[in-house]
This record gives sequence, structure tokens and C-alpha cells, in this order.
Amino acid sequence: METIRNRPAETAVKGRNRARHLPSRRQLAGLFFVLPAVTFTLLFFIIPLLMTIWMSLHDWPLIGTPSFIGSGNYDTLAADRQFWTSLGFTIRYTLLVTPPIFILAFVLALLVNLPLRGVGLFRTAYFIPVVIGLGASSLLWVWLLNDRVGPFNTILRQVNLLQGSLVWLGSFDTALFAIIVSVVWKTVGFTMVLLLTGMQAIPQEIYQAAMVDGASYLGRLRHITLPLLRPTIALALVLSVIGSFLAFDQFYIMTRGGPRNQTITVVYWIFNNSFTYFKMGYGAALSLVLMGFLVILSMLQLRLLHREISY
Repeated sequence: METIRNRPAETAVKGRNRARHLPSRRQLAGLFFVLPAVTFTLLFFIIPLLMTIWMSLHDWPLIGTPSFIGSGNYDTLAADRQFWTSLGFTIRYTLLVTPPIFILAFVLALLVNLPLRGVGLFRTAYFIPVVIGLGASSLLWVWLLNDRVGPFNTILRQVNLLQGSLVWLGSFDTALFAIIVSVVWKTVGFTMVLLLTGMQAIPQEIYQAAMVDGASYLGRLRHITLPLLRPTIALALVLSVIGSFLAFDQFYIMTRGGPRNQTITVVYWIFNNSFTYFKMGYGAALSLVLMGFLVILSMLQLRLLHREISY
């Protein structure tokens, strides 16, 4: 009789233990909400990354049977003089194009953040080049810089800054200068919007308290705006550097890697190996090395710019 009386209590305890191990409705809802993001990351990043790693270990022609060669592609990469030349040029291009973008974007963000009438029109005007595709903007600049029908040479001749015609894309220095100007024009609006968003997120009470204490405009800019913009600057810097390292369209359209292969970027070299020479395995190895380089560079930037600010 005593055993029969204890059975309901044991059943209740087992039921509570079973319910404790089952996921709650809230946990199931959380899993359901993250499932699309996990699926997207798995399909479009993890699986392609694993396939690229596998491909980099093979001699993988576009048509034909791949053969396993182990670290053969990486050995070839270490002795590839054009790859290291392209990497050096890409670093040089990144160092030259990033400061103008940041300085000009910061000045524009300060200007369009002023409470002036019609400032929205200027914000739109500065942002319009961002919505143009990089390929279309590169073709536009090829026409603008044309030595026969382009307006730049005509304007320079009219103001007596140029005699005759200048083939902008015919020499390394002028071609690099022209591409940097075109990229700054194309991308400065995006960085401006990022910095403007960060500026508008700073509480106005901090500025008002500083003004009560007698802080000047430059003082507020130095001691309030710049420190509190540090996370936004880090984000914009990482995006700008990654975009510069992945530069391809403007060089492919405007210079075709010339003159004398001096403007071939790393991505351009990956494209040539993969889709011109059909060495897909070697192209995959180049891509993985570039990805590792970008990961290390981004971590360094975030570590240098990440610092807690408290007021």
C-alpha cells in the first residue's frame, strides 16, 4: 500500500525532470529567429570557405580533373613575384586613398551636421555618387579624362595649366592620381554618412555642459566629438581599408592593369589566374592568403581604435 501511494509523487518528479530538460518555448522561438542568419552564413560563407580551402590544395583547371598537390599552390605563391608586387601596390594604393576619403568625409560631415536651412540638399548631393555603380563611375571618369573629347583637358588648357593634351591613364603617376580622385569622389559620401550618424548620436547635453564651461568649438571637437566618434571611425576605417584592398573594377576598366602591369592589384591578379589562366586552385590559394591578411589587419585596426570612453 505504501508503494502504491508513492507512485504519483515519483511520476510528478519524473515529469518535472523531463520538462526541465526540454527546451522552453522561449528558447525554441530564439532558435527559430536565428535560423535564417545561421543558414545564410552556412550557405554563403562557411561552405564556400571550406570549398575554397579544399580547392587551394589541388591543381584545379577550369575544365578537367583536379589533382591533389598539397601545399603546391602555396609554394608557388611564395615565389610569385607578381603577387608580391601586386600586394605592395595594393598597400600603397590603400595608404594613398584612405586619408583623403576620411579627411574630406569628416569635413563634409561637420558641415552637413550644422543646423542650416536646406542642408538636406547638400547631404543628398554629396551622397549621390555612392548610388552609382563603381563600374559606371569608372567608365564616366574614363570619358572625363579622355585626351581628345574629355572636358578635363579642355578646362586645364583654358586656364593655361596645360599645353597640348595629357593622356592621364598613360603613365603610372597620373593614372594612379586619376583613379584615387575618382574613388574619393565615389566613396566619400558613404563615409560622410557614417560619421554624420556617429556625430548625431552624441548627446547634446555634453556639448551644452562644455559650452557652459567655456569650451571653444575646436575644444569641443577635440575633447568630445573625436573621442566619442572613435567606434564609428573604427568601423569606417575597417570598411574603407577592406574596400581598398579588394579594389578591382576601377583598375580593370580604367587602366587594364597598365601601364606595364604597374596597376595590377591583388584581386586583379587573382582574377587573372582564375579566369584568364584558368588556374582555379592557385586563385583559391591567393584568395585565402588575402583573406588572412585582411583579418589580421582588421583586428589590428579595431584593437588600436577600441577604447572605452566615459564622461
